[in-house]
Amino acid sequence: MIRPTFPYPIVETKLDNGLPVVAIPLDTPGLIAHYVAVRTGSRNEIEPGLTGFAHFFEHMMFRGTPRFSPERYNDVLKRLGADGNAFTTDDWTCYHVTAASEALETIMDLEADRFMHLRYDVEAFQKEAGAVLGEYNKNYSIPFNALFEKLADTAYTTHTYKHTTMGFLRDIETMPQQYDYSLKFFDRWYRPDNAVLVVAGDCDPERVFELARRHYGPWRAGAASLRTPAEPPQDAERTAHLPWAAPTLPLLAMAFHAPAFDPGAVEVRALDVLAQACFAPTSPLYRELVLERQWVDWLAAGAEDHRDPTLFLVLARVKEAAHISGVRAAIERTLASAADAALPEERLAAVRSRLRYGFLSGLMTPDQVANTVCHFFQLSGTTGAIDRSFATLDDVAAADLVRAAGTTFRAENRTVVTLIHS
Repeated sequence: MIRPTFPYPIVETKLDNGLPVVAIPLDTPGLIAHYVAVRTGSRNEIEPGLTGFAHFFEHMMFRGTPRFSPERYNDVLKRLGADGNAFTTDDWTCYHVTAASEALETIMDLEADRFMHLRYDVEAFQKEAGAVLGEYNKNYSIPFNALFEKLADTAYTTHTYKHTTMGFLRDIETMPQQYDYSLKFFDRWYRPDNAVLVVAGDCDPERVFELARRHYGPWRAGAASLRTPAEPPQDAERTAHLPWAAPTLPLLAMAFHAPAFDPGAVEVRALDVLAQACFAPTSPLYRELVLERQWVDWLAAGAEDHRDPTLFLVLARVKEAAHISGVRAAIERTLASAADAALPEERLAAVRSRLRYGFLSGLMTPDQVANTVCHFFQLSGTTGAIDRSFATLDDVAAADLVRAAGTTFRAENRTVVTLIHS
């Protein structure tokens, strides 16, 4: 039997149209979070020349319906004292509202309406496409974002993770001519059998299910199937450099292809342990580079959960360009050591504990709880992935770390990108 990690009761059902509905009662008097996760992100953008549409719909979903214009939608939220927003990732798009629990039916009516009856004309579409271009230009004036874009484009040759959530600039620039395609994209992916509704907070599950049937029940099923292009194995190191015109500290990114999220895969959780053991503030490398030599002022590593094979990324912000080669050598030495020598049992236990309690400390509010459940559901299609993933973490042994490091941190599997002011 799996040892439970998730600390709250999860009550769930599925509507006749295939929409999973998850209710999580919490002791948060008068407060609920209403989350709808659409299991579509930039990963779904498989057609050449048409990247960026998953993020684009994060914008378009606020363009209104015949019942609720954008102004009326915002007015309803304002009068309820509710807070709503949305975000897009590589794998999913999330629409969330935090409100008083007594407003749940109004929120459900409002949100279900836009998933079923979104309307926009060519003029509104082109205006929003211009706003997306503006967002791209703003985001990529930030060195970290430009570095991540270059890294993805260099590390991947085939898979849709090659482009960031924003999409390729060349595709965003032609987006205003793609009105018809936008309708097709929405019709393919904004379906109840490609989404999940999560309500967390001061709620009664039966009431949540009753309201969900009433408001989301008419949403028509029929999500398209998706086959993402497989990324071939990398057989040689790749490098890229990004000169940066404005003054900024140098950045060094080192990435390795790594497995997709799988709650039962020891290798996946072993890489989580290695990220903490080798690069967290308690690690020898952090002490060397940040505290003693003071070559680096920011160091982090890890493999974000993804539905398809992803990247284990090591990122360092270096204080002087002259130290980049030394920082890179230290990182490579640390990764090679992880593949050669087993982590002491005491250190392994401490890291496992840190990962478990770090996760639990991020579940304090209805927003955090709903977001976390959506995250695991979009990855796996089940809420049970949470406990299973942490049960797998308990099983990670020192030998698993050596094996995962040896498999992943190979020179031919490595991509290195630098960004330096010049």
